[in-house]
Amino acid sequence: MTDSPLSRKLATFVALSDTELAVLDSLHKRRRIFVAGRDLVLQGQTEQAAYILCSGWACSNKLLQDGQRQIVDFQIPGDFLGLRSVLLHISDHSIEPVTDIEVTEILASDLLDAFAHTPRLATAVLWAASRDEAMVVEHLVDVGRRNAAERMAHFLLELGARLSLVGMGEKASFACPLTQYHLADALGLSAVHINRVLRQLREAGMVTFRDGRVTFDNYEKACAFTQFDPTYLDQHGPLLK
Repeated sequence: MTDSPLSRKLATFVALSDTELAVLDSLHKRRRIFVAGRDLVLQGQTEQAAYILCSGWACSNKLLQDGQRQIVDFQIPGDFLGLRSVLLHISDHSIEPVTDIEVTEILASDLLDAFAHTPRLATAVLWAASRDEAMVVEHLVDVGRRNAAERMAHFLLELGARLSLVGMGEKASFACPLTQYHLADALGLSAVHINRVLRQLREAGMVTFRDGRVTFDNYEKACAFTQFDPTYLDQHGPLLK
């Protein structure tokens, strides 16, 4: 578990002991596979488990009555899926695999038992949930106040920082399976507009998204353009040693 995406992520906040790593390992008992496009959690679902994403990408989304979809966030390895819904007993959103994914299923009883035996681990998971909330706040700013080019660049900068933390790329270059339709539903733009914005950012010498790979041609310029401040990602730890 020492080098798993989840332990890498949580170790940002807590210097995990052998005991805490063993508890993390014990949570990975029930492995499941879900194929791309098939929901593993449905909006309004009750009595569900939580999951740890081990490999692949997923997205959390809200469906409106007219069929429109708003993607709230994308999940990468090391992220929890449906954690809030387990604690609140009902899912207020759907979770869909973007690619084929492997997850670990965690029952609420397993999670609470782990927290009871390792309070520092519970604190680390609370940190992870708080960090996710901070990202949602930034996404709200993206949609409400940043123009289309700024919100796209800011989103990709954030994604690079998240992936580098769990060992899945560098902040300025990483593989990305998202389509223009995923980006459109996440950023509140049309797929046609997404294409124009990506071309605008490429021609400005900031970032290129081609053949499933994002490369920042001028990382500092992109940060300045979007006023990207990674402080909200809180990746300079561990804070608890």
